[in-house]
Amino acid sequence: MTSKSFLLQRIHVFAKEEFDPNSDEQAEDILRRKFSVYLPQRQSFDDRLANTICDHEIITLIREYRAMA
Repeated sequence: MTSKSFLLQRIHVFAKEEFDPNSDEQAEDILRRKFSVYLPQRQSFDDRLANTICDHEIITLIREYRAMA
């Protein structure tokens, strides 16, 4: 099992900047600005991440991070 701090490190390395993956606004900004990923609208942020089919590993990392207690 991967630790939450290790996942956070991987997310920051992948994004090449620090941000709070628990912040919907910050995570969406990074996805849009750095990876040109536009999420569907009118759903919760977690549902939007889950429904986005994308080759970017950062989405999987963010989802794993947010799922950890």
